[in-house]
Amino acid sequence: MHVLATELLYEGKAKKVYATEQADVVRVVYKDDATAFNGQKKGQIVGKGSINNQMSNLLFSYLESNGVATHFIEELSERETLVRKVEIVPIEVIVRNIAAGSFTKRLGVAEGTDLTEPLVEFCYKNDELGDPLITDDHAIVLHLATREELAALRRQALEIDRLLQAKFAECDLILVDFKLEFGRLADGTIVLADEISPDTCRLWDVHTRKKLDKDRFRQDLGDVEDAYQEVFARIRKGQSQ
Repeated sequence: MHVLATELLYEGKAKKVYATEQADVVRVVYKDDATAFNGQKKGQIVGKGSINNQMSNLLFSYLESNGVATHFIEELSERETLVRKVEIVPIEVIVRNIAAGSFTKRLGVAEGTDLTEPLVEFCYKNDELGDPLITDDHAIVLHLATREELAALRRQALEIDRLLQAKFAECDLILVDFKLEFGRLADGTIVLADEISPDTCRLWDVHTRKKLDKDRFRQDLGDVEDAYQEVFARIRKGQSQ
């Protein structure tokens, strides 16, 4: 498929989105830029864009094969992918299996505590406000989504969690928690969008519980590039088996 390389539609923290000759298809280019704490910390993780693009595409294909609708169409190169154009639902959907991150700070639960069941949280996708935690009722009065859509987001998030936990377990990885974004197609259908990567997932080694994700950048733990490469190598190896 021929794509236009010049018309930049959007540039975010981690990606650039370009138009193509098809109105309902866009080209996404992944960057090495890294941010944390709502943009307060900035840097680069060498090779991150390539890893996140390819890893996301492998996992989106896996989810598609298990009945989860996504925006993924075709990988063009290590950093570029064609996806269906969507209107992003302004709600970040977070699924937690183990206590970590902001959950531990808000509620005083020790990091690493196993949760008795997966926990789904909604956050208002708004950088200026710091992506605050919201309830279903907040989402309704802010006109972010309908109750039917919120129920669908929660249902899909839990199914994705089930599938990803199984996939990562095959790679000796623990899926601690992760963030999802969804988008509406032109007909209103909601599909999984954005990415699934060490940027959006907390992933720990199953044997040592070593952190192999963006927390290494957030917490200045070092070996950030090595951690991303390790995760991708395990996923790719698991995919080929």
